[in-house]
Amino acid sequence: MTFCVLPKSLRTGIVGIAACAALSLSTTAASAEAALLVDADSGKVLYAENATYPWYPASVTKIMTAYVTLKAVKEGRVSLDKLLTVSENAVAQQPSKMGFPLGTQVTVDNALKMLMVKSANDMAVVLAEGVSGSIEDFATEMNRAAQRLGMTQTSFVNPNGLPADGQITSARDLAILARAAFRELPEYDLYWHISAIKFGRRVMRNYNTLIDRYPGADGIKTGFICASGFNLVASATRGSRRLIAVVLGARSGMQRAEKAAQLLERGFTGGGGLSWLAPSLGTVESLQPINAEPMNLRDQICNARGRRRPLSDNDEEPVAHAPEDSASPLAMLAGFQLGPPKQGSLIGPLQPSMAPIPVYTGPKRSLQAIEQLAATPPAKKKAPRKTAAHGATSTAVNNAGAPPNNARPTGTKPAAPKAATPKPAAPKSARPTAASEPAGQAKSKPKTKPAAAKQPNNG
Repeated sequence: MTFCVLPKSLRTGIVGIAACAALSLSTTAASAEAALLVDADSGKVLYAENATYPWYPASVTKIMTAYVTLKAVKEGRVSLDKLLTVSENAVAQQPSKMGFPLGTQVTVDNALKMLMVKSANDMAVVLAEGVSGSIEDFATEMNRAAQRLGMTQTSFVNPNGLPADGQITSARDLAILARAAFRELPEYDLYWHISAIKFGRRVMRNYNTLIDRYPGADGIKTGFICASGFNLVASATRGSRRLIAVVLGARSGMQRAEKAAQLLERGFTGGGGLSWLAPSLGTVESLQPINAEPMNLRDQICNARGRRRPLSDNDEEPVAHAPEDSASPLAMLAGFQLGPPKQGSLIGPLQPSMAPIPVYTGPKRSLQAIEQLAATPPAKKKAPRKTAAHGATSTAVNNAGAPPNNARPTGTKPAAPKAATPKPAAPKSARPTAASEPAGQAKSKPKTKPAAAKQPNNG
């Protein structure tokens, strides 16, 4: 829903009438999304649409999880090197997650990197329990921080944003949180824009598509559940100016990135057009909250007709835009014509700004050990060897991908019969088993079919 928020000076006359009339043309599709653009330093609102409408945060919740954890580090309550243990509660979390076994230990530093890049739900629980002792106590700290920051529309129940009653926020509150993270924790800024992490041989790129693909992008977190749609709190810096864009309720991962990029680009280059008609929206804290129930987008996002596969937070599938899926009339008057984006117009090819940062389990490693870990090439797979009898590889696997129980290691010879119990000679019409057949007799096989029990289970 969009309201006529023009100042009194513009509410009369042709301009005011035209502006408010245009606002009344807002469509249902537009009201199913929220967008906000804020100057990170001053808090000045450059653009707002449904910015104070309650929303399900999904994994952007993890911004607050990292914020509370880093505040605890800064206050000396925990250290980045502190070892935390993966509990049963952490193991039980739904994906996306690292999937470490019960009892695995990981440092606060590594857990934070996995949290922000992989969006690991299990690491969110590990941090919550490590900082506050339990999810409930950590949620109390999260809500206390939200209250202190003036996030009047926000309440948290868990540290990862998985669906839960009472887990609510708004674009306004998320912009306030992002500003606080930048201003209060400048020494930990790296956590908001790590390009990729490397765990063993596995490289995991940040779900935030803007990082390393949109000029100046330096944060901050994505989120997705069916009820919320695709959410993104993004930031970018050019020169000495840093902007924060919040997009909630997009229909795909690529769409949320494109819309955030358009907001940021307009903020850096200026609205142009009829931007002089736009009212001053003040600071993000001055935006007035709307008392309403959060919008549930499950039917539009996950239950849409023609959906062929389940969606996830790293989904980058482009979607078809309906003709009415465009910016609000007020945005058009302000020069923010955020209509259907042209794919690739603002988000370019991947240009990594840093090498993947190694993460690992266990205690802190030295810088030399970490560099060695990052430089270690993947182990080469050994080529399968051929058997002497058949010239075939011995890599037969069953349907589960494991060697069959009766598969004999390559190159081994069948055990010789014991001398004490010699076996009678086999009749001429009988065929030797695969395990005892001499190599030179492969071509003189009898026509009788061998017993099925003697063949490897190749699926």
